[in-house]
Amino acid sequence: MPPETPKRKGRTIEQRSIDPAAQAMLIRADELGLDTAFTRAEQMAPCPIGANGTCCRVCFMGPCRLVKDGQTGVCGATVETVTARNFARAIAAGAASHSDHGRDLAFTLLAVAEGEAQGYKIRDPFKLKKLAEELGIPTDGRPVSELAHDVGEKCLAQFSQQRGEIAMIERAPKKRKELWRKLKMVPRGIDREIVDILHRTHMGDDQDPEHILAQGMRAALGDGWGGSMIATDLSDILFGTPSPLVSQVNLGVLRKDEVNIVVHGHEPTLSEMILAATSDPELVSHAKEKGAKGINLAGICCTSNETLMRQGVPSAGNFLHQELAIITGAVDAMVVDVQCIMQALPNLAQKFHTHVITTSPKVKITGAIHIEFDEHHALDIAKEIVRKAIDNYPNRGEVNIPDVKSDVVPGFSHEYINYMLGGSYRSSFRPLNDAIMSGRIRGVVADVGCNNPRTTQDASHEYLVREFLKNDVLLVETGCGAIASGKYGYLLGEAAMQWAGPGLREVCEATGMPPVLHMGSCVDNSRILTVLSQVVAEGGLGEDISDVPAVGIAPEWMSEKAIAIATYCAASGAYVIMGISNPVEGSPVVTDVLSRGWEEMVGGKIEFVVEPEEMVRRALGHIDKKREALKLPAYDPERFGRSGDWRVLELEQLSPEERAEALYGQPASGD
Repeated sequence: MPPETPKRKGRTIEQRSIDPAAQAMLIRADELGLDTAFTRAEQMAPCPIGANGTCCRVCFMGPCRLVKDGQTGVCGATVETVTARNFARAIAAGAASHSDHGRDLAFTLLAVAEGEAQGYKIRDPFKLKKLAEELGIPTDGRPVSELAHDVGEKCLAQFSQQRGEIAMIERAPKKRKELWRKLKMVPRGIDREIVDILHRTHMGDDQDPEHILAQGMRAALGDGWGGSMIATDLSDILFGTPSPLVSQVNLGVLRKDEVNIVVHGHEPTLSEMILAATSDPELVSHAKEKGAKGINLAGICCTSNETLMRQGVPSAGNFLHQELAIITGAVDAMVVDVQCIMQALPNLAQKFHTHVITTSPKVKITGAIHIEFDEHHALDIAKEIVRKAIDNYPNRGEVNIPDVKSDVVPGFSHEYINYMLGGSYRSSFRPLNDAIMSGRIRGVVADVGCNNPRTTQDASHEYLVREFLKNDVLLVETGCGAIASGKYGYLLGEAAMQWAGPGLREVCEATGMPPVLHMGSCVDNSRILTVLSQVVAEGGLGEDISDVPAVGIAPEWMSEKAIAIATYCAASGAYVIMGISNPVEGSPVVTDVLSRGWEEMVGGKIEFVVEPEEMVRRALGHIDKKREALKLPAYDPERFGRSGDWRVLELEQLSPEERAEALYGQPASGD
């Protein structure tokens, strides 16, 4: 008799994920007795002291765990100081990660300008020229290579400068810049503000929680309006500014009869070259010699978003799919660069045939193959990696690919949204502003962020999107939240007909856009800042980002980058709701600073809310409050929705006689 399937304690499959592809692979993992992040989260209870922010490890007299009222650390540090330090240090790490992405792209741009970056070219010279003008670089009559060199140098200077202001805060509304300057919150240089946090949170330095957290906002702004914004702009210049295209998402994009290479991480410099190498005739021929029909490239996490929105490379899933992709047995190589890469991958891969290949000089993982990537020899290195995957194809064992995938339409850069709303000659945010002002669109929600195995994968993302659409709220999304929406059909134009409220449905009918706009990877939250600034500049919705009926939500966040993003959005004037748990729960004072205190100071705030239903209630309440403050009409769904495609669909359900009476007020003739 076959051995019994091991029985595990913990959550049911449905409690781990709502994604049918993920559920199939989790069942397979249980059958094989394999651990995944889902099961490890059940086995590893979170430390309650660390979870609420009251464990201090900034010196070696401790660690000090503050668990009693009035208790202090060995140095006398209070719970308020400790939780503020921990939160600020998370901001520093998150800002450093995303900003370093921008720095690397600036170096790549310089290498391209100097003719030293194999395989790369400037894909969007128009955006290069526009950015050069914005940075004060002369453009008339100058070749692209010279502009690229000067832009690269200017972007790098944003990291190292010690005085003054970073350049891209000029994109913010006038009123917002005035407030930042008054509060001395404008970043002097991207790296300087991160170092400032690490210095002031060293033992014996800054001990005032509000003062510590104010510097957290300054460093986060250096990320959102600096490092991340640079990363987004330079990615567009090098690899193309996204515009809508059709692709697919979920584990079903893997192919049983082809070499499957999955790129995972965050940097498009590597994945773009891997994509180029998969089309090389010699390598395609080599794959066929090994018995495969071809080479299939797919993505995981934010590298997936980068290639999905620019090149249409299908996505195998979001953060929690990285192990599940390997469990299909179909992945011949998982090629990773930086961020969100689980150390469990190489051990899991040994139970199958998959090569896990690390490529960044910043990242090595024990048990993985390391092939270091260098943009100066990019295509050669990419071909080496692809060849290694091809050579591994014959080593496959049993393959189990869930037959689950969904069509998606990603690629909504802020440039394309302008074009979509106004055309080539009248590109404008005016139609969007008018739709919000009239009440067709109640407001805007940015649903962003990660997956977290301590909650049901995708469940909060899916619930929030469905509820907001029903309430005529336009969704903009980045990161793993965007991939989640793709799995459940929300990134398609026809989604408006099925889920959107009557007003939003009319807007989607008129523009042809989906009701949920995929705007890119998690670093591309900077696009959302740009959109909000352009909405303010267009007029009618206030003078600052804090006036706009908009909310940011990260319902399944898990990383320090998410803390940095939430902080720069709040410092920019946005209301941000974070799910999962409150990392400063141990201090009611610090919790209040992040919400009420920041709202009084900068007009934005962060609140931690676990229940998705409460997230919806608070978000809609905030949107309606902002509408009232702008003296806009109260939201009334009964005023809209009887036109366009929806009306046609209604008429199609009627008999010919009923249709004629509805259209012309009289029954159809007998002819």
